[in-house]
Amino acid sequence: MSQEDPSGYPYQPYGAPYGEQPPPQYGYGYGQPPPRNNGPSANAIVSLVLNLIAIVSCCNFLGIPGAILAGLAISKARTQPQTARTMVIWSWVLFGLGFVLTLGIFLILGFSGAFDD
Repeated sequence: MSQEDPSGYPYQPYGAPYGEQPPPQYGYGYGQPPPRNNGPSANAIVSLVLNLIAIVSCCNFLGIPGAILAGLAISKARTQPQTARTMVIWSWVLFGLGFVLTLGIFLILGFSGAFDD
């Protein structure tokens, strides 16, 4: 009487010696992880949105090339991830530099009395 398991492995009684156990079934949680989806990253999308808001609300002239770089990074995220990552970094640099320059201009104008009535 052969006690076969439907999967093809012989039935092993509880406490069978180590060498006589069937190999484990590989499924969820074992082996290689599934391939990662390298779609548009959240960093590029946030950079694009913030650069567009900076263009509209703060007249940040450096937001225009920052938004263009972020849009290009989103389009190249799947085919050229390293290039897209570099574009996102430059997009953030342009956003920050434009923000600092805009803040500096408003501070200079405020201290010089341009906003006084």
